[in-house]
Order: sequence, then C-alpha cells, then structure tokens
Amino acid sequence: MPFPYYVSPEQMMQDKAEYAQKGIAKGRSIIVLEYQDGILFFADNPSLSLNKISEVYDRIAFAGAGKYSEFESLRKAGIRHADLKGYAYSREDVTAKSLANAYSQTLGTIFSQEIKPLEVEILVAEIQDNPETNEIYRILYDGNISDEKGYTVIGGRADAIKIFLKERYRSNMPLKEALKLSIEALESVVNMKLPMENMEVAVLDRNKNGRKFKRLGIDELTVLITN
Repeated sequence: MPFPYYVSPEQMMQDKAEYAQKGIAKGRSIIVLEYQDGILFFADNPSLSLNKISEVYDRIAFAGAGKYSEFESLRKAGIRHADLKGYAYSREDVTAKSLANAYSQTLGTIFSQEIKPLEVEILVAEIQDNPETNEIYRILYDGNISDEKGYTVIGGRADAIKIFLKERYRSNMPLKEALKLSIEALESVVNMKLPMENMEVAVLDRNKNGRKFKRLGIDELTVLITN
C-alpha cells in the first residue's frame, strides 16, 4: 500500500493474530481426553442443532471452536477430502495426520494471503487399536499444528482449563471418571454448574464395531454422572 498507508508485514501478521485470538476467546471450550477405551470429546454447547463435534471418517473425529460458520466449512471440506481419498486409494490411507496437514495448509494460506484470518481452532483425532498410538492434532488459526497427548483444550479459557487438567489427569481413566473430570474442569473455570442440556459429548470408542464415533445422549450422560 502507498505511503502513508504502509503497514509492515510483521505488524500486519501481529494484527491478524490478535484479531483471530479475540474471536476464538469468545467461543466456549472443548476438552479432549484420552481414556481407557478411547478418546472423549466434551464441549460446552447450548445449541441442540449446531454441533461442535462430529465424525469425519471411520476412526477420525473433528472438533471446532471459534466462529461456527468458519469451522463448519472446514469440517465439511475435511469430510469431502477423506471420502475422496478413501475412494481413490484405500480407507487405510485416510489418517488424522494427513487430514490435519491439509487443514494446516488451508489455514496457513488463508492467514498469510487473506485480509481476514479464520477465527477458529480445530482438533482432529484418530483412535488406534494400541492406545499408545492414538493421534490428536490441534490446528490453530494460522496453520500451526501440534501433536497432543493425554488431553488438550481449545476455545475460550483453554489455558486455565489445561492447568486444572494437568494437576488431575491420569492415563487409563474409565469413561465415567474422564467425563466427571471434564465437567469439573469446565465448571471450575466458569464458576457455575453446567446444565446437562449444554453438554455435547462424544467418544471414539475402540471397542465399538465398525465406525468408532458415538454421541452420548442425556440418558447415557445421566447414568455416567449420577452413578
């Protein structure tokens, strides 16, 4: 841009990052925990129809925080990418790693080339037969990708929730214990009791035949939480 409207590249990137971070911070949190039989997804979501957590492929799930319309577009693109790759090659070629890399490239390109970055953080997770080889990838608004183990959090108040989980999380927890820990972590940060209607919960269950993704309804949550 001509003088006096010139902005240095460093300042432009910093402004974009701050803009995206503010948008994500307004969103509600999503917690992902590895438990004894798989991977638990727990989101604070008052909407019954706008899901933050969904299945992408046989063993792969997706979670998005931030601006719903933007991470929903990414979710749909991920499903198309997985279906086309599985059809063209084989289902075994569709992995969380390849999907996370595709998301990383897309977000990185938008962040560097477009005026407005996407206000999103996303997670892609894949369940494996061996718990030690489960894959959880966190992809930021700028395309930065990280490999997570045990637990991770995206959305608003993520750092505070991570501190809570770091002190209390242990590997190989049963589902009931992992769910209660997720609820306690979120409630400790927002300082209020979370209504069961606001809980969006799903799992990648290693012991489930066929597709591993499963949503937990209110009836199942009631049994797990109260018993």
